[in-house]
Amino acid sequence: MSNAKVVLEPAFQGVGHKPGTEIWRIEDFKPVPLPKSDYGKFYCGDSYIVLQTTCNKGGAYLLDIHFWIGKDSSQDEAGTAAIKTIELDTMLGGRAVQHREPQGYESDKFLSYFKPCIIPMEGGFASGFKKPEEEKFETRLYICKGKRAIRVKEVPFSRSSLNHDDVFILDTEKKIYQFNGANSNIQERAKALEVIQHLKEKYHDGVCNVAIVDDGKLQAESDSGEFWVLFGGFAPIGKKAVSDDDVVLETTAPKLYSINNGQLKLEDIVLTKSILENTKCFLLDCGAELFVWVGRVTQVEDRKTASAAVEKFIIKENRPKTTRITQVIQGYENHTFKSKFESWPASSTAGNSNTEEGRIKVTALLKQKGVDVKGISKSSAPVNDEVPPLLDGGGKLEVWCINGSAKTALPKEELGKFYSGDCYIVLYTYHSGDKKEEFYLTYWIGKHSVREDQEMVFQIANTLWNSMKGRPVLGRIYQGKEPPQFVALFQPMVILKGGISSGYKKFVEEKGQKDETYCADGIALIRVSGTSVHNNKTLQVDAVSTSLSSTDCFILQSKNVMFTWIGNSSSYEQQQWAGKVAEFLKPGVAVKHCKEGTESSTFWSAIGGKQNYTSKNVSTDVAIREPHLYTFSLRNGKLEVTEVFNFSQDDLLTEDTMILDTHSEVFVWMGQGVETKEKQKAFEIGEKYVEHAVAFEGISPDVPLYKVIEGNEPCFFRTYFSWDSTRSIHGNSFEKKLSVLFGMRSEGGPKSSGDGGPTQRASALAALSSALNPSSQGKQSDERPPSSGDGGHTQRASAMAALSSSINTSSKSQTQSHSGQGSQRAAAVAALSNVLTAEGSHSPHHGRGSPTADAAKTELAPASPPPEIEPDATETGRTEPDVSQEQTANENGGQTIFSYERLISKSTDPVSGIDYKRRETYLADSEFQTVFGMTKEEFYEQPRWKQELQKKKADLF
Repeated sequence: MSNAKVVLEPAFQGVGHKPGTEIWRIEDFKPVPLPKSDYGKFYCGDSYIVLQTTCNKGGAYLLDIHFWIGKDSSQDEAGTAAIKTIELDTMLGGRAVQHREPQGYESDKFLSYFKPCIIPMEGGFASGFKKPEEEKFETRLYICKGKRAIRVKEVPFSRSSLNHDDVFILDTEKKIYQFNGANSNIQERAKALEVIQHLKEKYHDGVCNVAIVDDGKLQAESDSGEFWVLFGGFAPIGKKAVSDDDVVLETTAPKLYSINNGQLKLEDIVLTKSILENTKCFLLDCGAELFVWVGRVTQVEDRKTASAAVEKFIIKENRPKTTRITQVIQGYENHTFKSKFESWPASSTAGNSNTEEGRIKVTALLKQKGVDVKGISKSSAPVNDEVPPLLDGGGKLEVWCINGSAKTALPKEELGKFYSGDCYIVLYTYHSGDKKEEFYLTYWIGKHSVREDQEMVFQIANTLWNSMKGRPVLGRIYQGKEPPQFVALFQPMVILKGGISSGYKKFVEEKGQKDETYCADGIALIRVSGTSVHNNKTLQVDAVSTSLSSTDCFILQSKNVMFTWIGNSSSYEQQQWAGKVAEFLKPGVAVKHCKEGTESSTFWSAIGGKQNYTSKNVSTDVAIREPHLYTFSLRNGKLEVTEVFNFSQDDLLTEDTMILDTHSEVFVWMGQGVETKEKQKAFEIGEKYVEHAVAFEGISPDVPLYKVIEGNEPCFFRTYFSWDSTRSIHGNSFEKKLSVLFGMRSEGGPKSSGDGGPTQRASALAALSSALNPSSQGKQSDERPPSSGDGGHTQRASAMAALSSSINTSSKSQTQSHSGQGSQRAAAVAALSNVLTAEGSHSPHHGRGSPTADAAKTELAPASPPPEIEPDATETGRTEPDVSQEQTANENGGQTIFSYERLISKSTDPVSGIDYKRRETYLADSEFQTVFGMTKEEFYEQPRWKQELQKKKADLF
């Protein structure tokens, strides 16, 4: 380290030694720790440093440092954040990945720390801005972009901000509206609902109505009308104006520059890992993103010089100031960086040793300076040997062996025997914890099986999967890579030499090879390894003494004699399994047990005499790697993947195909919304990914590969998520999220033109009646834009225009576009329908409206609303039962109040003649309070989704 003082920033002492997020704001050019209560709050006038520490499965800490630059932050503050980031990395051992995060262009990884979103606020510390006053609620309009990592930006509260292509959120004091542009992405609509939930909890104490307004659609007329009134009345919205936010930087072919003394030199050669020297820094220019690679033994000043050189490069190349820069340290390169090279061979040096080496050096330096180094030398934690999730027992197990173009079922006594020259199909049918019938369908490929059998086993397995309507998880398993769930099905599982299929026999004969297929009357040596039901692999090996190992147990079959050989370093569990395998192979035959060193001459002669064998435990390097979830795209036949960071179940969008790589297995997950023909390509996609991951992540080409369809996820897939089975509901991403978060149901597609006429005319007449009757108007919103004025004349004019338009719809051209004037007229009529009768729209359901308004509704409203239109599910206020009290009384001897025991859905003495959707309304007030812990008034003041949740818990749903 060329300059020790810069490492000793007091604010950074003791950080990075426990998982979590730590944040500093640059104040007077110094990093100041941010209070935990302010995490997630970012001011446009400031710059911040964010340290994210995660602990992987091996116990090692992985570090990411992000410096966030507000759009109004000064150049000096931004520069300070960049320099302090390097100092923090140096203090942590020089192994963190560094990210430059410009406001509005943050990386998905950064945004994943602050789910569902960050909403930068105006103001700042050092820039002289005042923090915005939060005493008075201010109506705000936001635009939301992103399918998974959502970017939220406040835009002017004006109709001109709206367009047909994006999703907007209007946050008012009493209600939050989501406006879905007619051409907006269904998945962005779904993510915007998470933002609404965030706003509701943060700024409304969890109590606020939510309304969905669809661009150009007639549904939810009251909400639509209220929404447009806030903008001063309905008027057509314009086309989307192209802004800097919409400019997507193009990813270009990577170019590599070496950095020497702040000067960049283009390296015009094929990109390979060997180019990168550990004493240098390099810039990898990918157009949309820049990477700075830092050699492990470079000095702190070299790294700072490289950082400054890259900033100059951005200016010289006229790149946007918002260009993202990621700095990676040798040995800690991320997947995105590695994938830019031709290949990335796995390093022979373990990352953990690099980590420890760096920490030791820094710790020694800091101790010399008298700095508290508590936690800095700690790099690992005990590794837990967890038992993986296994399939529920007691199911039905079926196994078929591929023989030519057909499959032959194995008898029960043969289940568990696999020949390395054959291919098999395994189907396990079982019931999971929630009593749901599930299927585990896999095909197993022997190491010495012929290609024809390998192709046939896939075809037959896929045909079986199709015949079962895609309900099973379908897996491809190669010999030697059997996953725990597969192994645990067989007690025991034994892999034998040779094969019994006609394809294997023909191959051996044509090649003139000796057929070594296991024979019950021949000589065979079988190794027993593993200590649990999920890893007890048993394999036939060459029958020679050099195959023995002191760490395992072996079974020697010599014609009709069976030996179990117990290695001195073997475990008790292995010894138990050896006896079980011997009984499985030769039922009823007496077994001779011999410990290592007590063998008889008969034993040695059976395997060709005694020779030296290993007595050491052969350790296999198991790469410890965190699971990763990816989206992908195919460009020119090449697979490109994008990681979803800090993923959750919510990231499995029903319209998408996702790849989950756990390193020990790969899942191709397909949503219900994926086309059937695409679902057939799952293994093709999976194989392309495995080929990619072999080159860049070092996974085995024989890794187990699974196809999983949404709604049929097995336990060993769900274990990588905090799984909630109640989220497995039908519908698109938006409909699902709407139901889960708010208990609402999306109003279907646009109405047909035939149905719309009478409804439009009735709505317009109602709007006209209210507009011409000022006395019926409720108080106007305080949050209306100034341009709206008092609104009376505008509303009446709008009502007249809407009336004229709706009555003459039959004479209008039917050739208008989906998002054109026709849709806008429908929205205008919807807006005028109920909202301009403000008094009616703000009164409770059970309140009394004015006689005039009631008469108008009675005369003009359709006889019954369309079946898909439902009340706003987040409305507060009591909803009375559809069944009248008179009807209930008639069927119950005049009684309208009933006991809780009779009202619950599982009652043994149920009440008849009631509205079963409103069971709670028939409870006495005192019993209602006992059941729900609140009065009826308090209960009905809650959002509808909370009401429904509490009713479910009380079995009154």
